Amino acid sequence: MSDNGSAPSATTGLEVRGLQVRYRGGLALHSAEFTVAPGHRMAIVGRNGAGKSSLVRAIAGLVPAYTGKVFWNGRDVTRFSPAKRVKFGMSLVPEGRQIFPDLTVAENLRVGGFVAGREVYARREQVYEVFPALLERSEQPATQLSGGEAQMLAIGQALMAQPSLIMLDEPSFGLAPVIVSRLLEIIKDLSSRGIAVLLVEQSVRLALSLGGDLYVLDGGDLRLAAEAGAEVDPEVLQAAYLGA
Repeated sequence: MSDNGSAPSATTGLEVRGLQVRYRGGLALHSAEFTVAPGHRMAIVGRNGAGKSSLVRAIAGLVPAYTGKVFWNGRDVTRFSPAKRVKFGMSLVPEGRQIFPDLTVAENLRVGGFVAGREVYARREQVYEVFPALLERSEQPATQLSGGEAQMLAIGQALMAQPSLIMLDEPSFGLAPVIVSRLLEIIKDLSSRGIAVLLVEQSVRLALSLGGDLYVLDGGDLRLAAEAGAEVDPEVLQAAYLGA
């Protein structure tokens, strides 16, 4: 297993070098290379099964990198545990809103704040400021939340760690457009606070609305479709979604 070099990075924020993920002998992700600076936004689009979840799960430490490196603020975190990455400021909002249905909203947030120590209650109040609807339902079990509220809770759990990087895996799935628009506003606000945002989505419209660099993941290969503010290369998108 190659380590793709071990020299420290001088990049502040997230730097991914030659990241490759393999499952049972098959490559799920070939060789991802990109950076996300503090306060910047980046979106990755692609069809279902293109490798998007494998990418963010590898960055979060939930699946091992077969080759390549993940640097965070210049530190090689490739072999760090998921919990240690969270402590260093890297949080993932996984696909499917993986909250604890039998716990109350407040209890779910407390679980998300496992690294907060004595600050857990103050951080929970900060989450309520971002998501007032969660405060209204704080003592209700998560099973009683709507899909949009459950997604807010999943993001709130990630925010309890006060991350400097937040990764969101398909946050719009199954949500009404009005809820998606609200979530997009919140995500943009997070980046305005200096948090790096990495979004993976099937929805090209949502990814474009994020207003950051846009990449396409197709068959495990990552390609730049447009830098922030630039025109999107339609041929890259067509190849990813139509196989052209």
